[in-house]
Amino acid sequence: MRQQGEGCQNDCAAGCAGDAAKHVTESFKAADLIINPSTTFKEKPDPNGLVFGTVFTDNMLIIEWSLTSGWEKPHIKPLQNLSLHPAISAFHYAVELFEGMKAYRGEDGKIRLFRPTLNMDRMLRSAVRATLPKFDKEELLECIRKLVEVEKEWVPYSTSASLYIRPTLIGTEVGEKYIVFLLLGWVKGYTCFGTDQ
Repeated sequence: MRQQGEGCQNDCAAGCAGDAAKHVTESFKAADLIINPSTTFKEKPDPNGLVFGTVFTDNMLIIEWSLTSGWEKPHIKPLQNLSLHPAISAFHYAVELFEGMKAYRGEDGKIRLFRPTLNMDRMLRSAVRATLPKFDKEELLECIRKLVEVEKEWVPYSTSASLYIRPTLIGTEVGEKYIVFLLLGWVKGYTCFGTDQ
């Protein structure tokens, strides 16, 4: 007989949901992506005066998970504040993880992501280790590509700046509800601090 908690990481396909997880959606699908982009557009900033973490694109990606239904359909929507209860698990128990990625425009004008599969591998490993809901990393990567495509004019026409991609997974109710959200913003150079920001 297995002891309580034994084998948890192997069984946590949906965040340690136990038997209830057998009837939930194990991963969202990029093919189900709902796109309702912003109809208002912010002015692009001067890349020479960028301050990291202050300039974001017009849209975001959000995907919700619940114990009762698993992953909902992914949704690209206008960038907006999240409405969160003060008692969410991310605030009190640090039930969260994030990644940092880049998209850049090559000399040929094509937009490329920098080593995205490595970021997805690490994000999924982190989710499993923290017993957060698992997901199909290829499906998430395709959703990210779709968001970058929607925001393609935000990928700088510059070799001194790139589009920073921040996928984040947070817990809102311990073991019950989680959210993946993704922001895009401009960043100068390849590091986040100092003159190469």
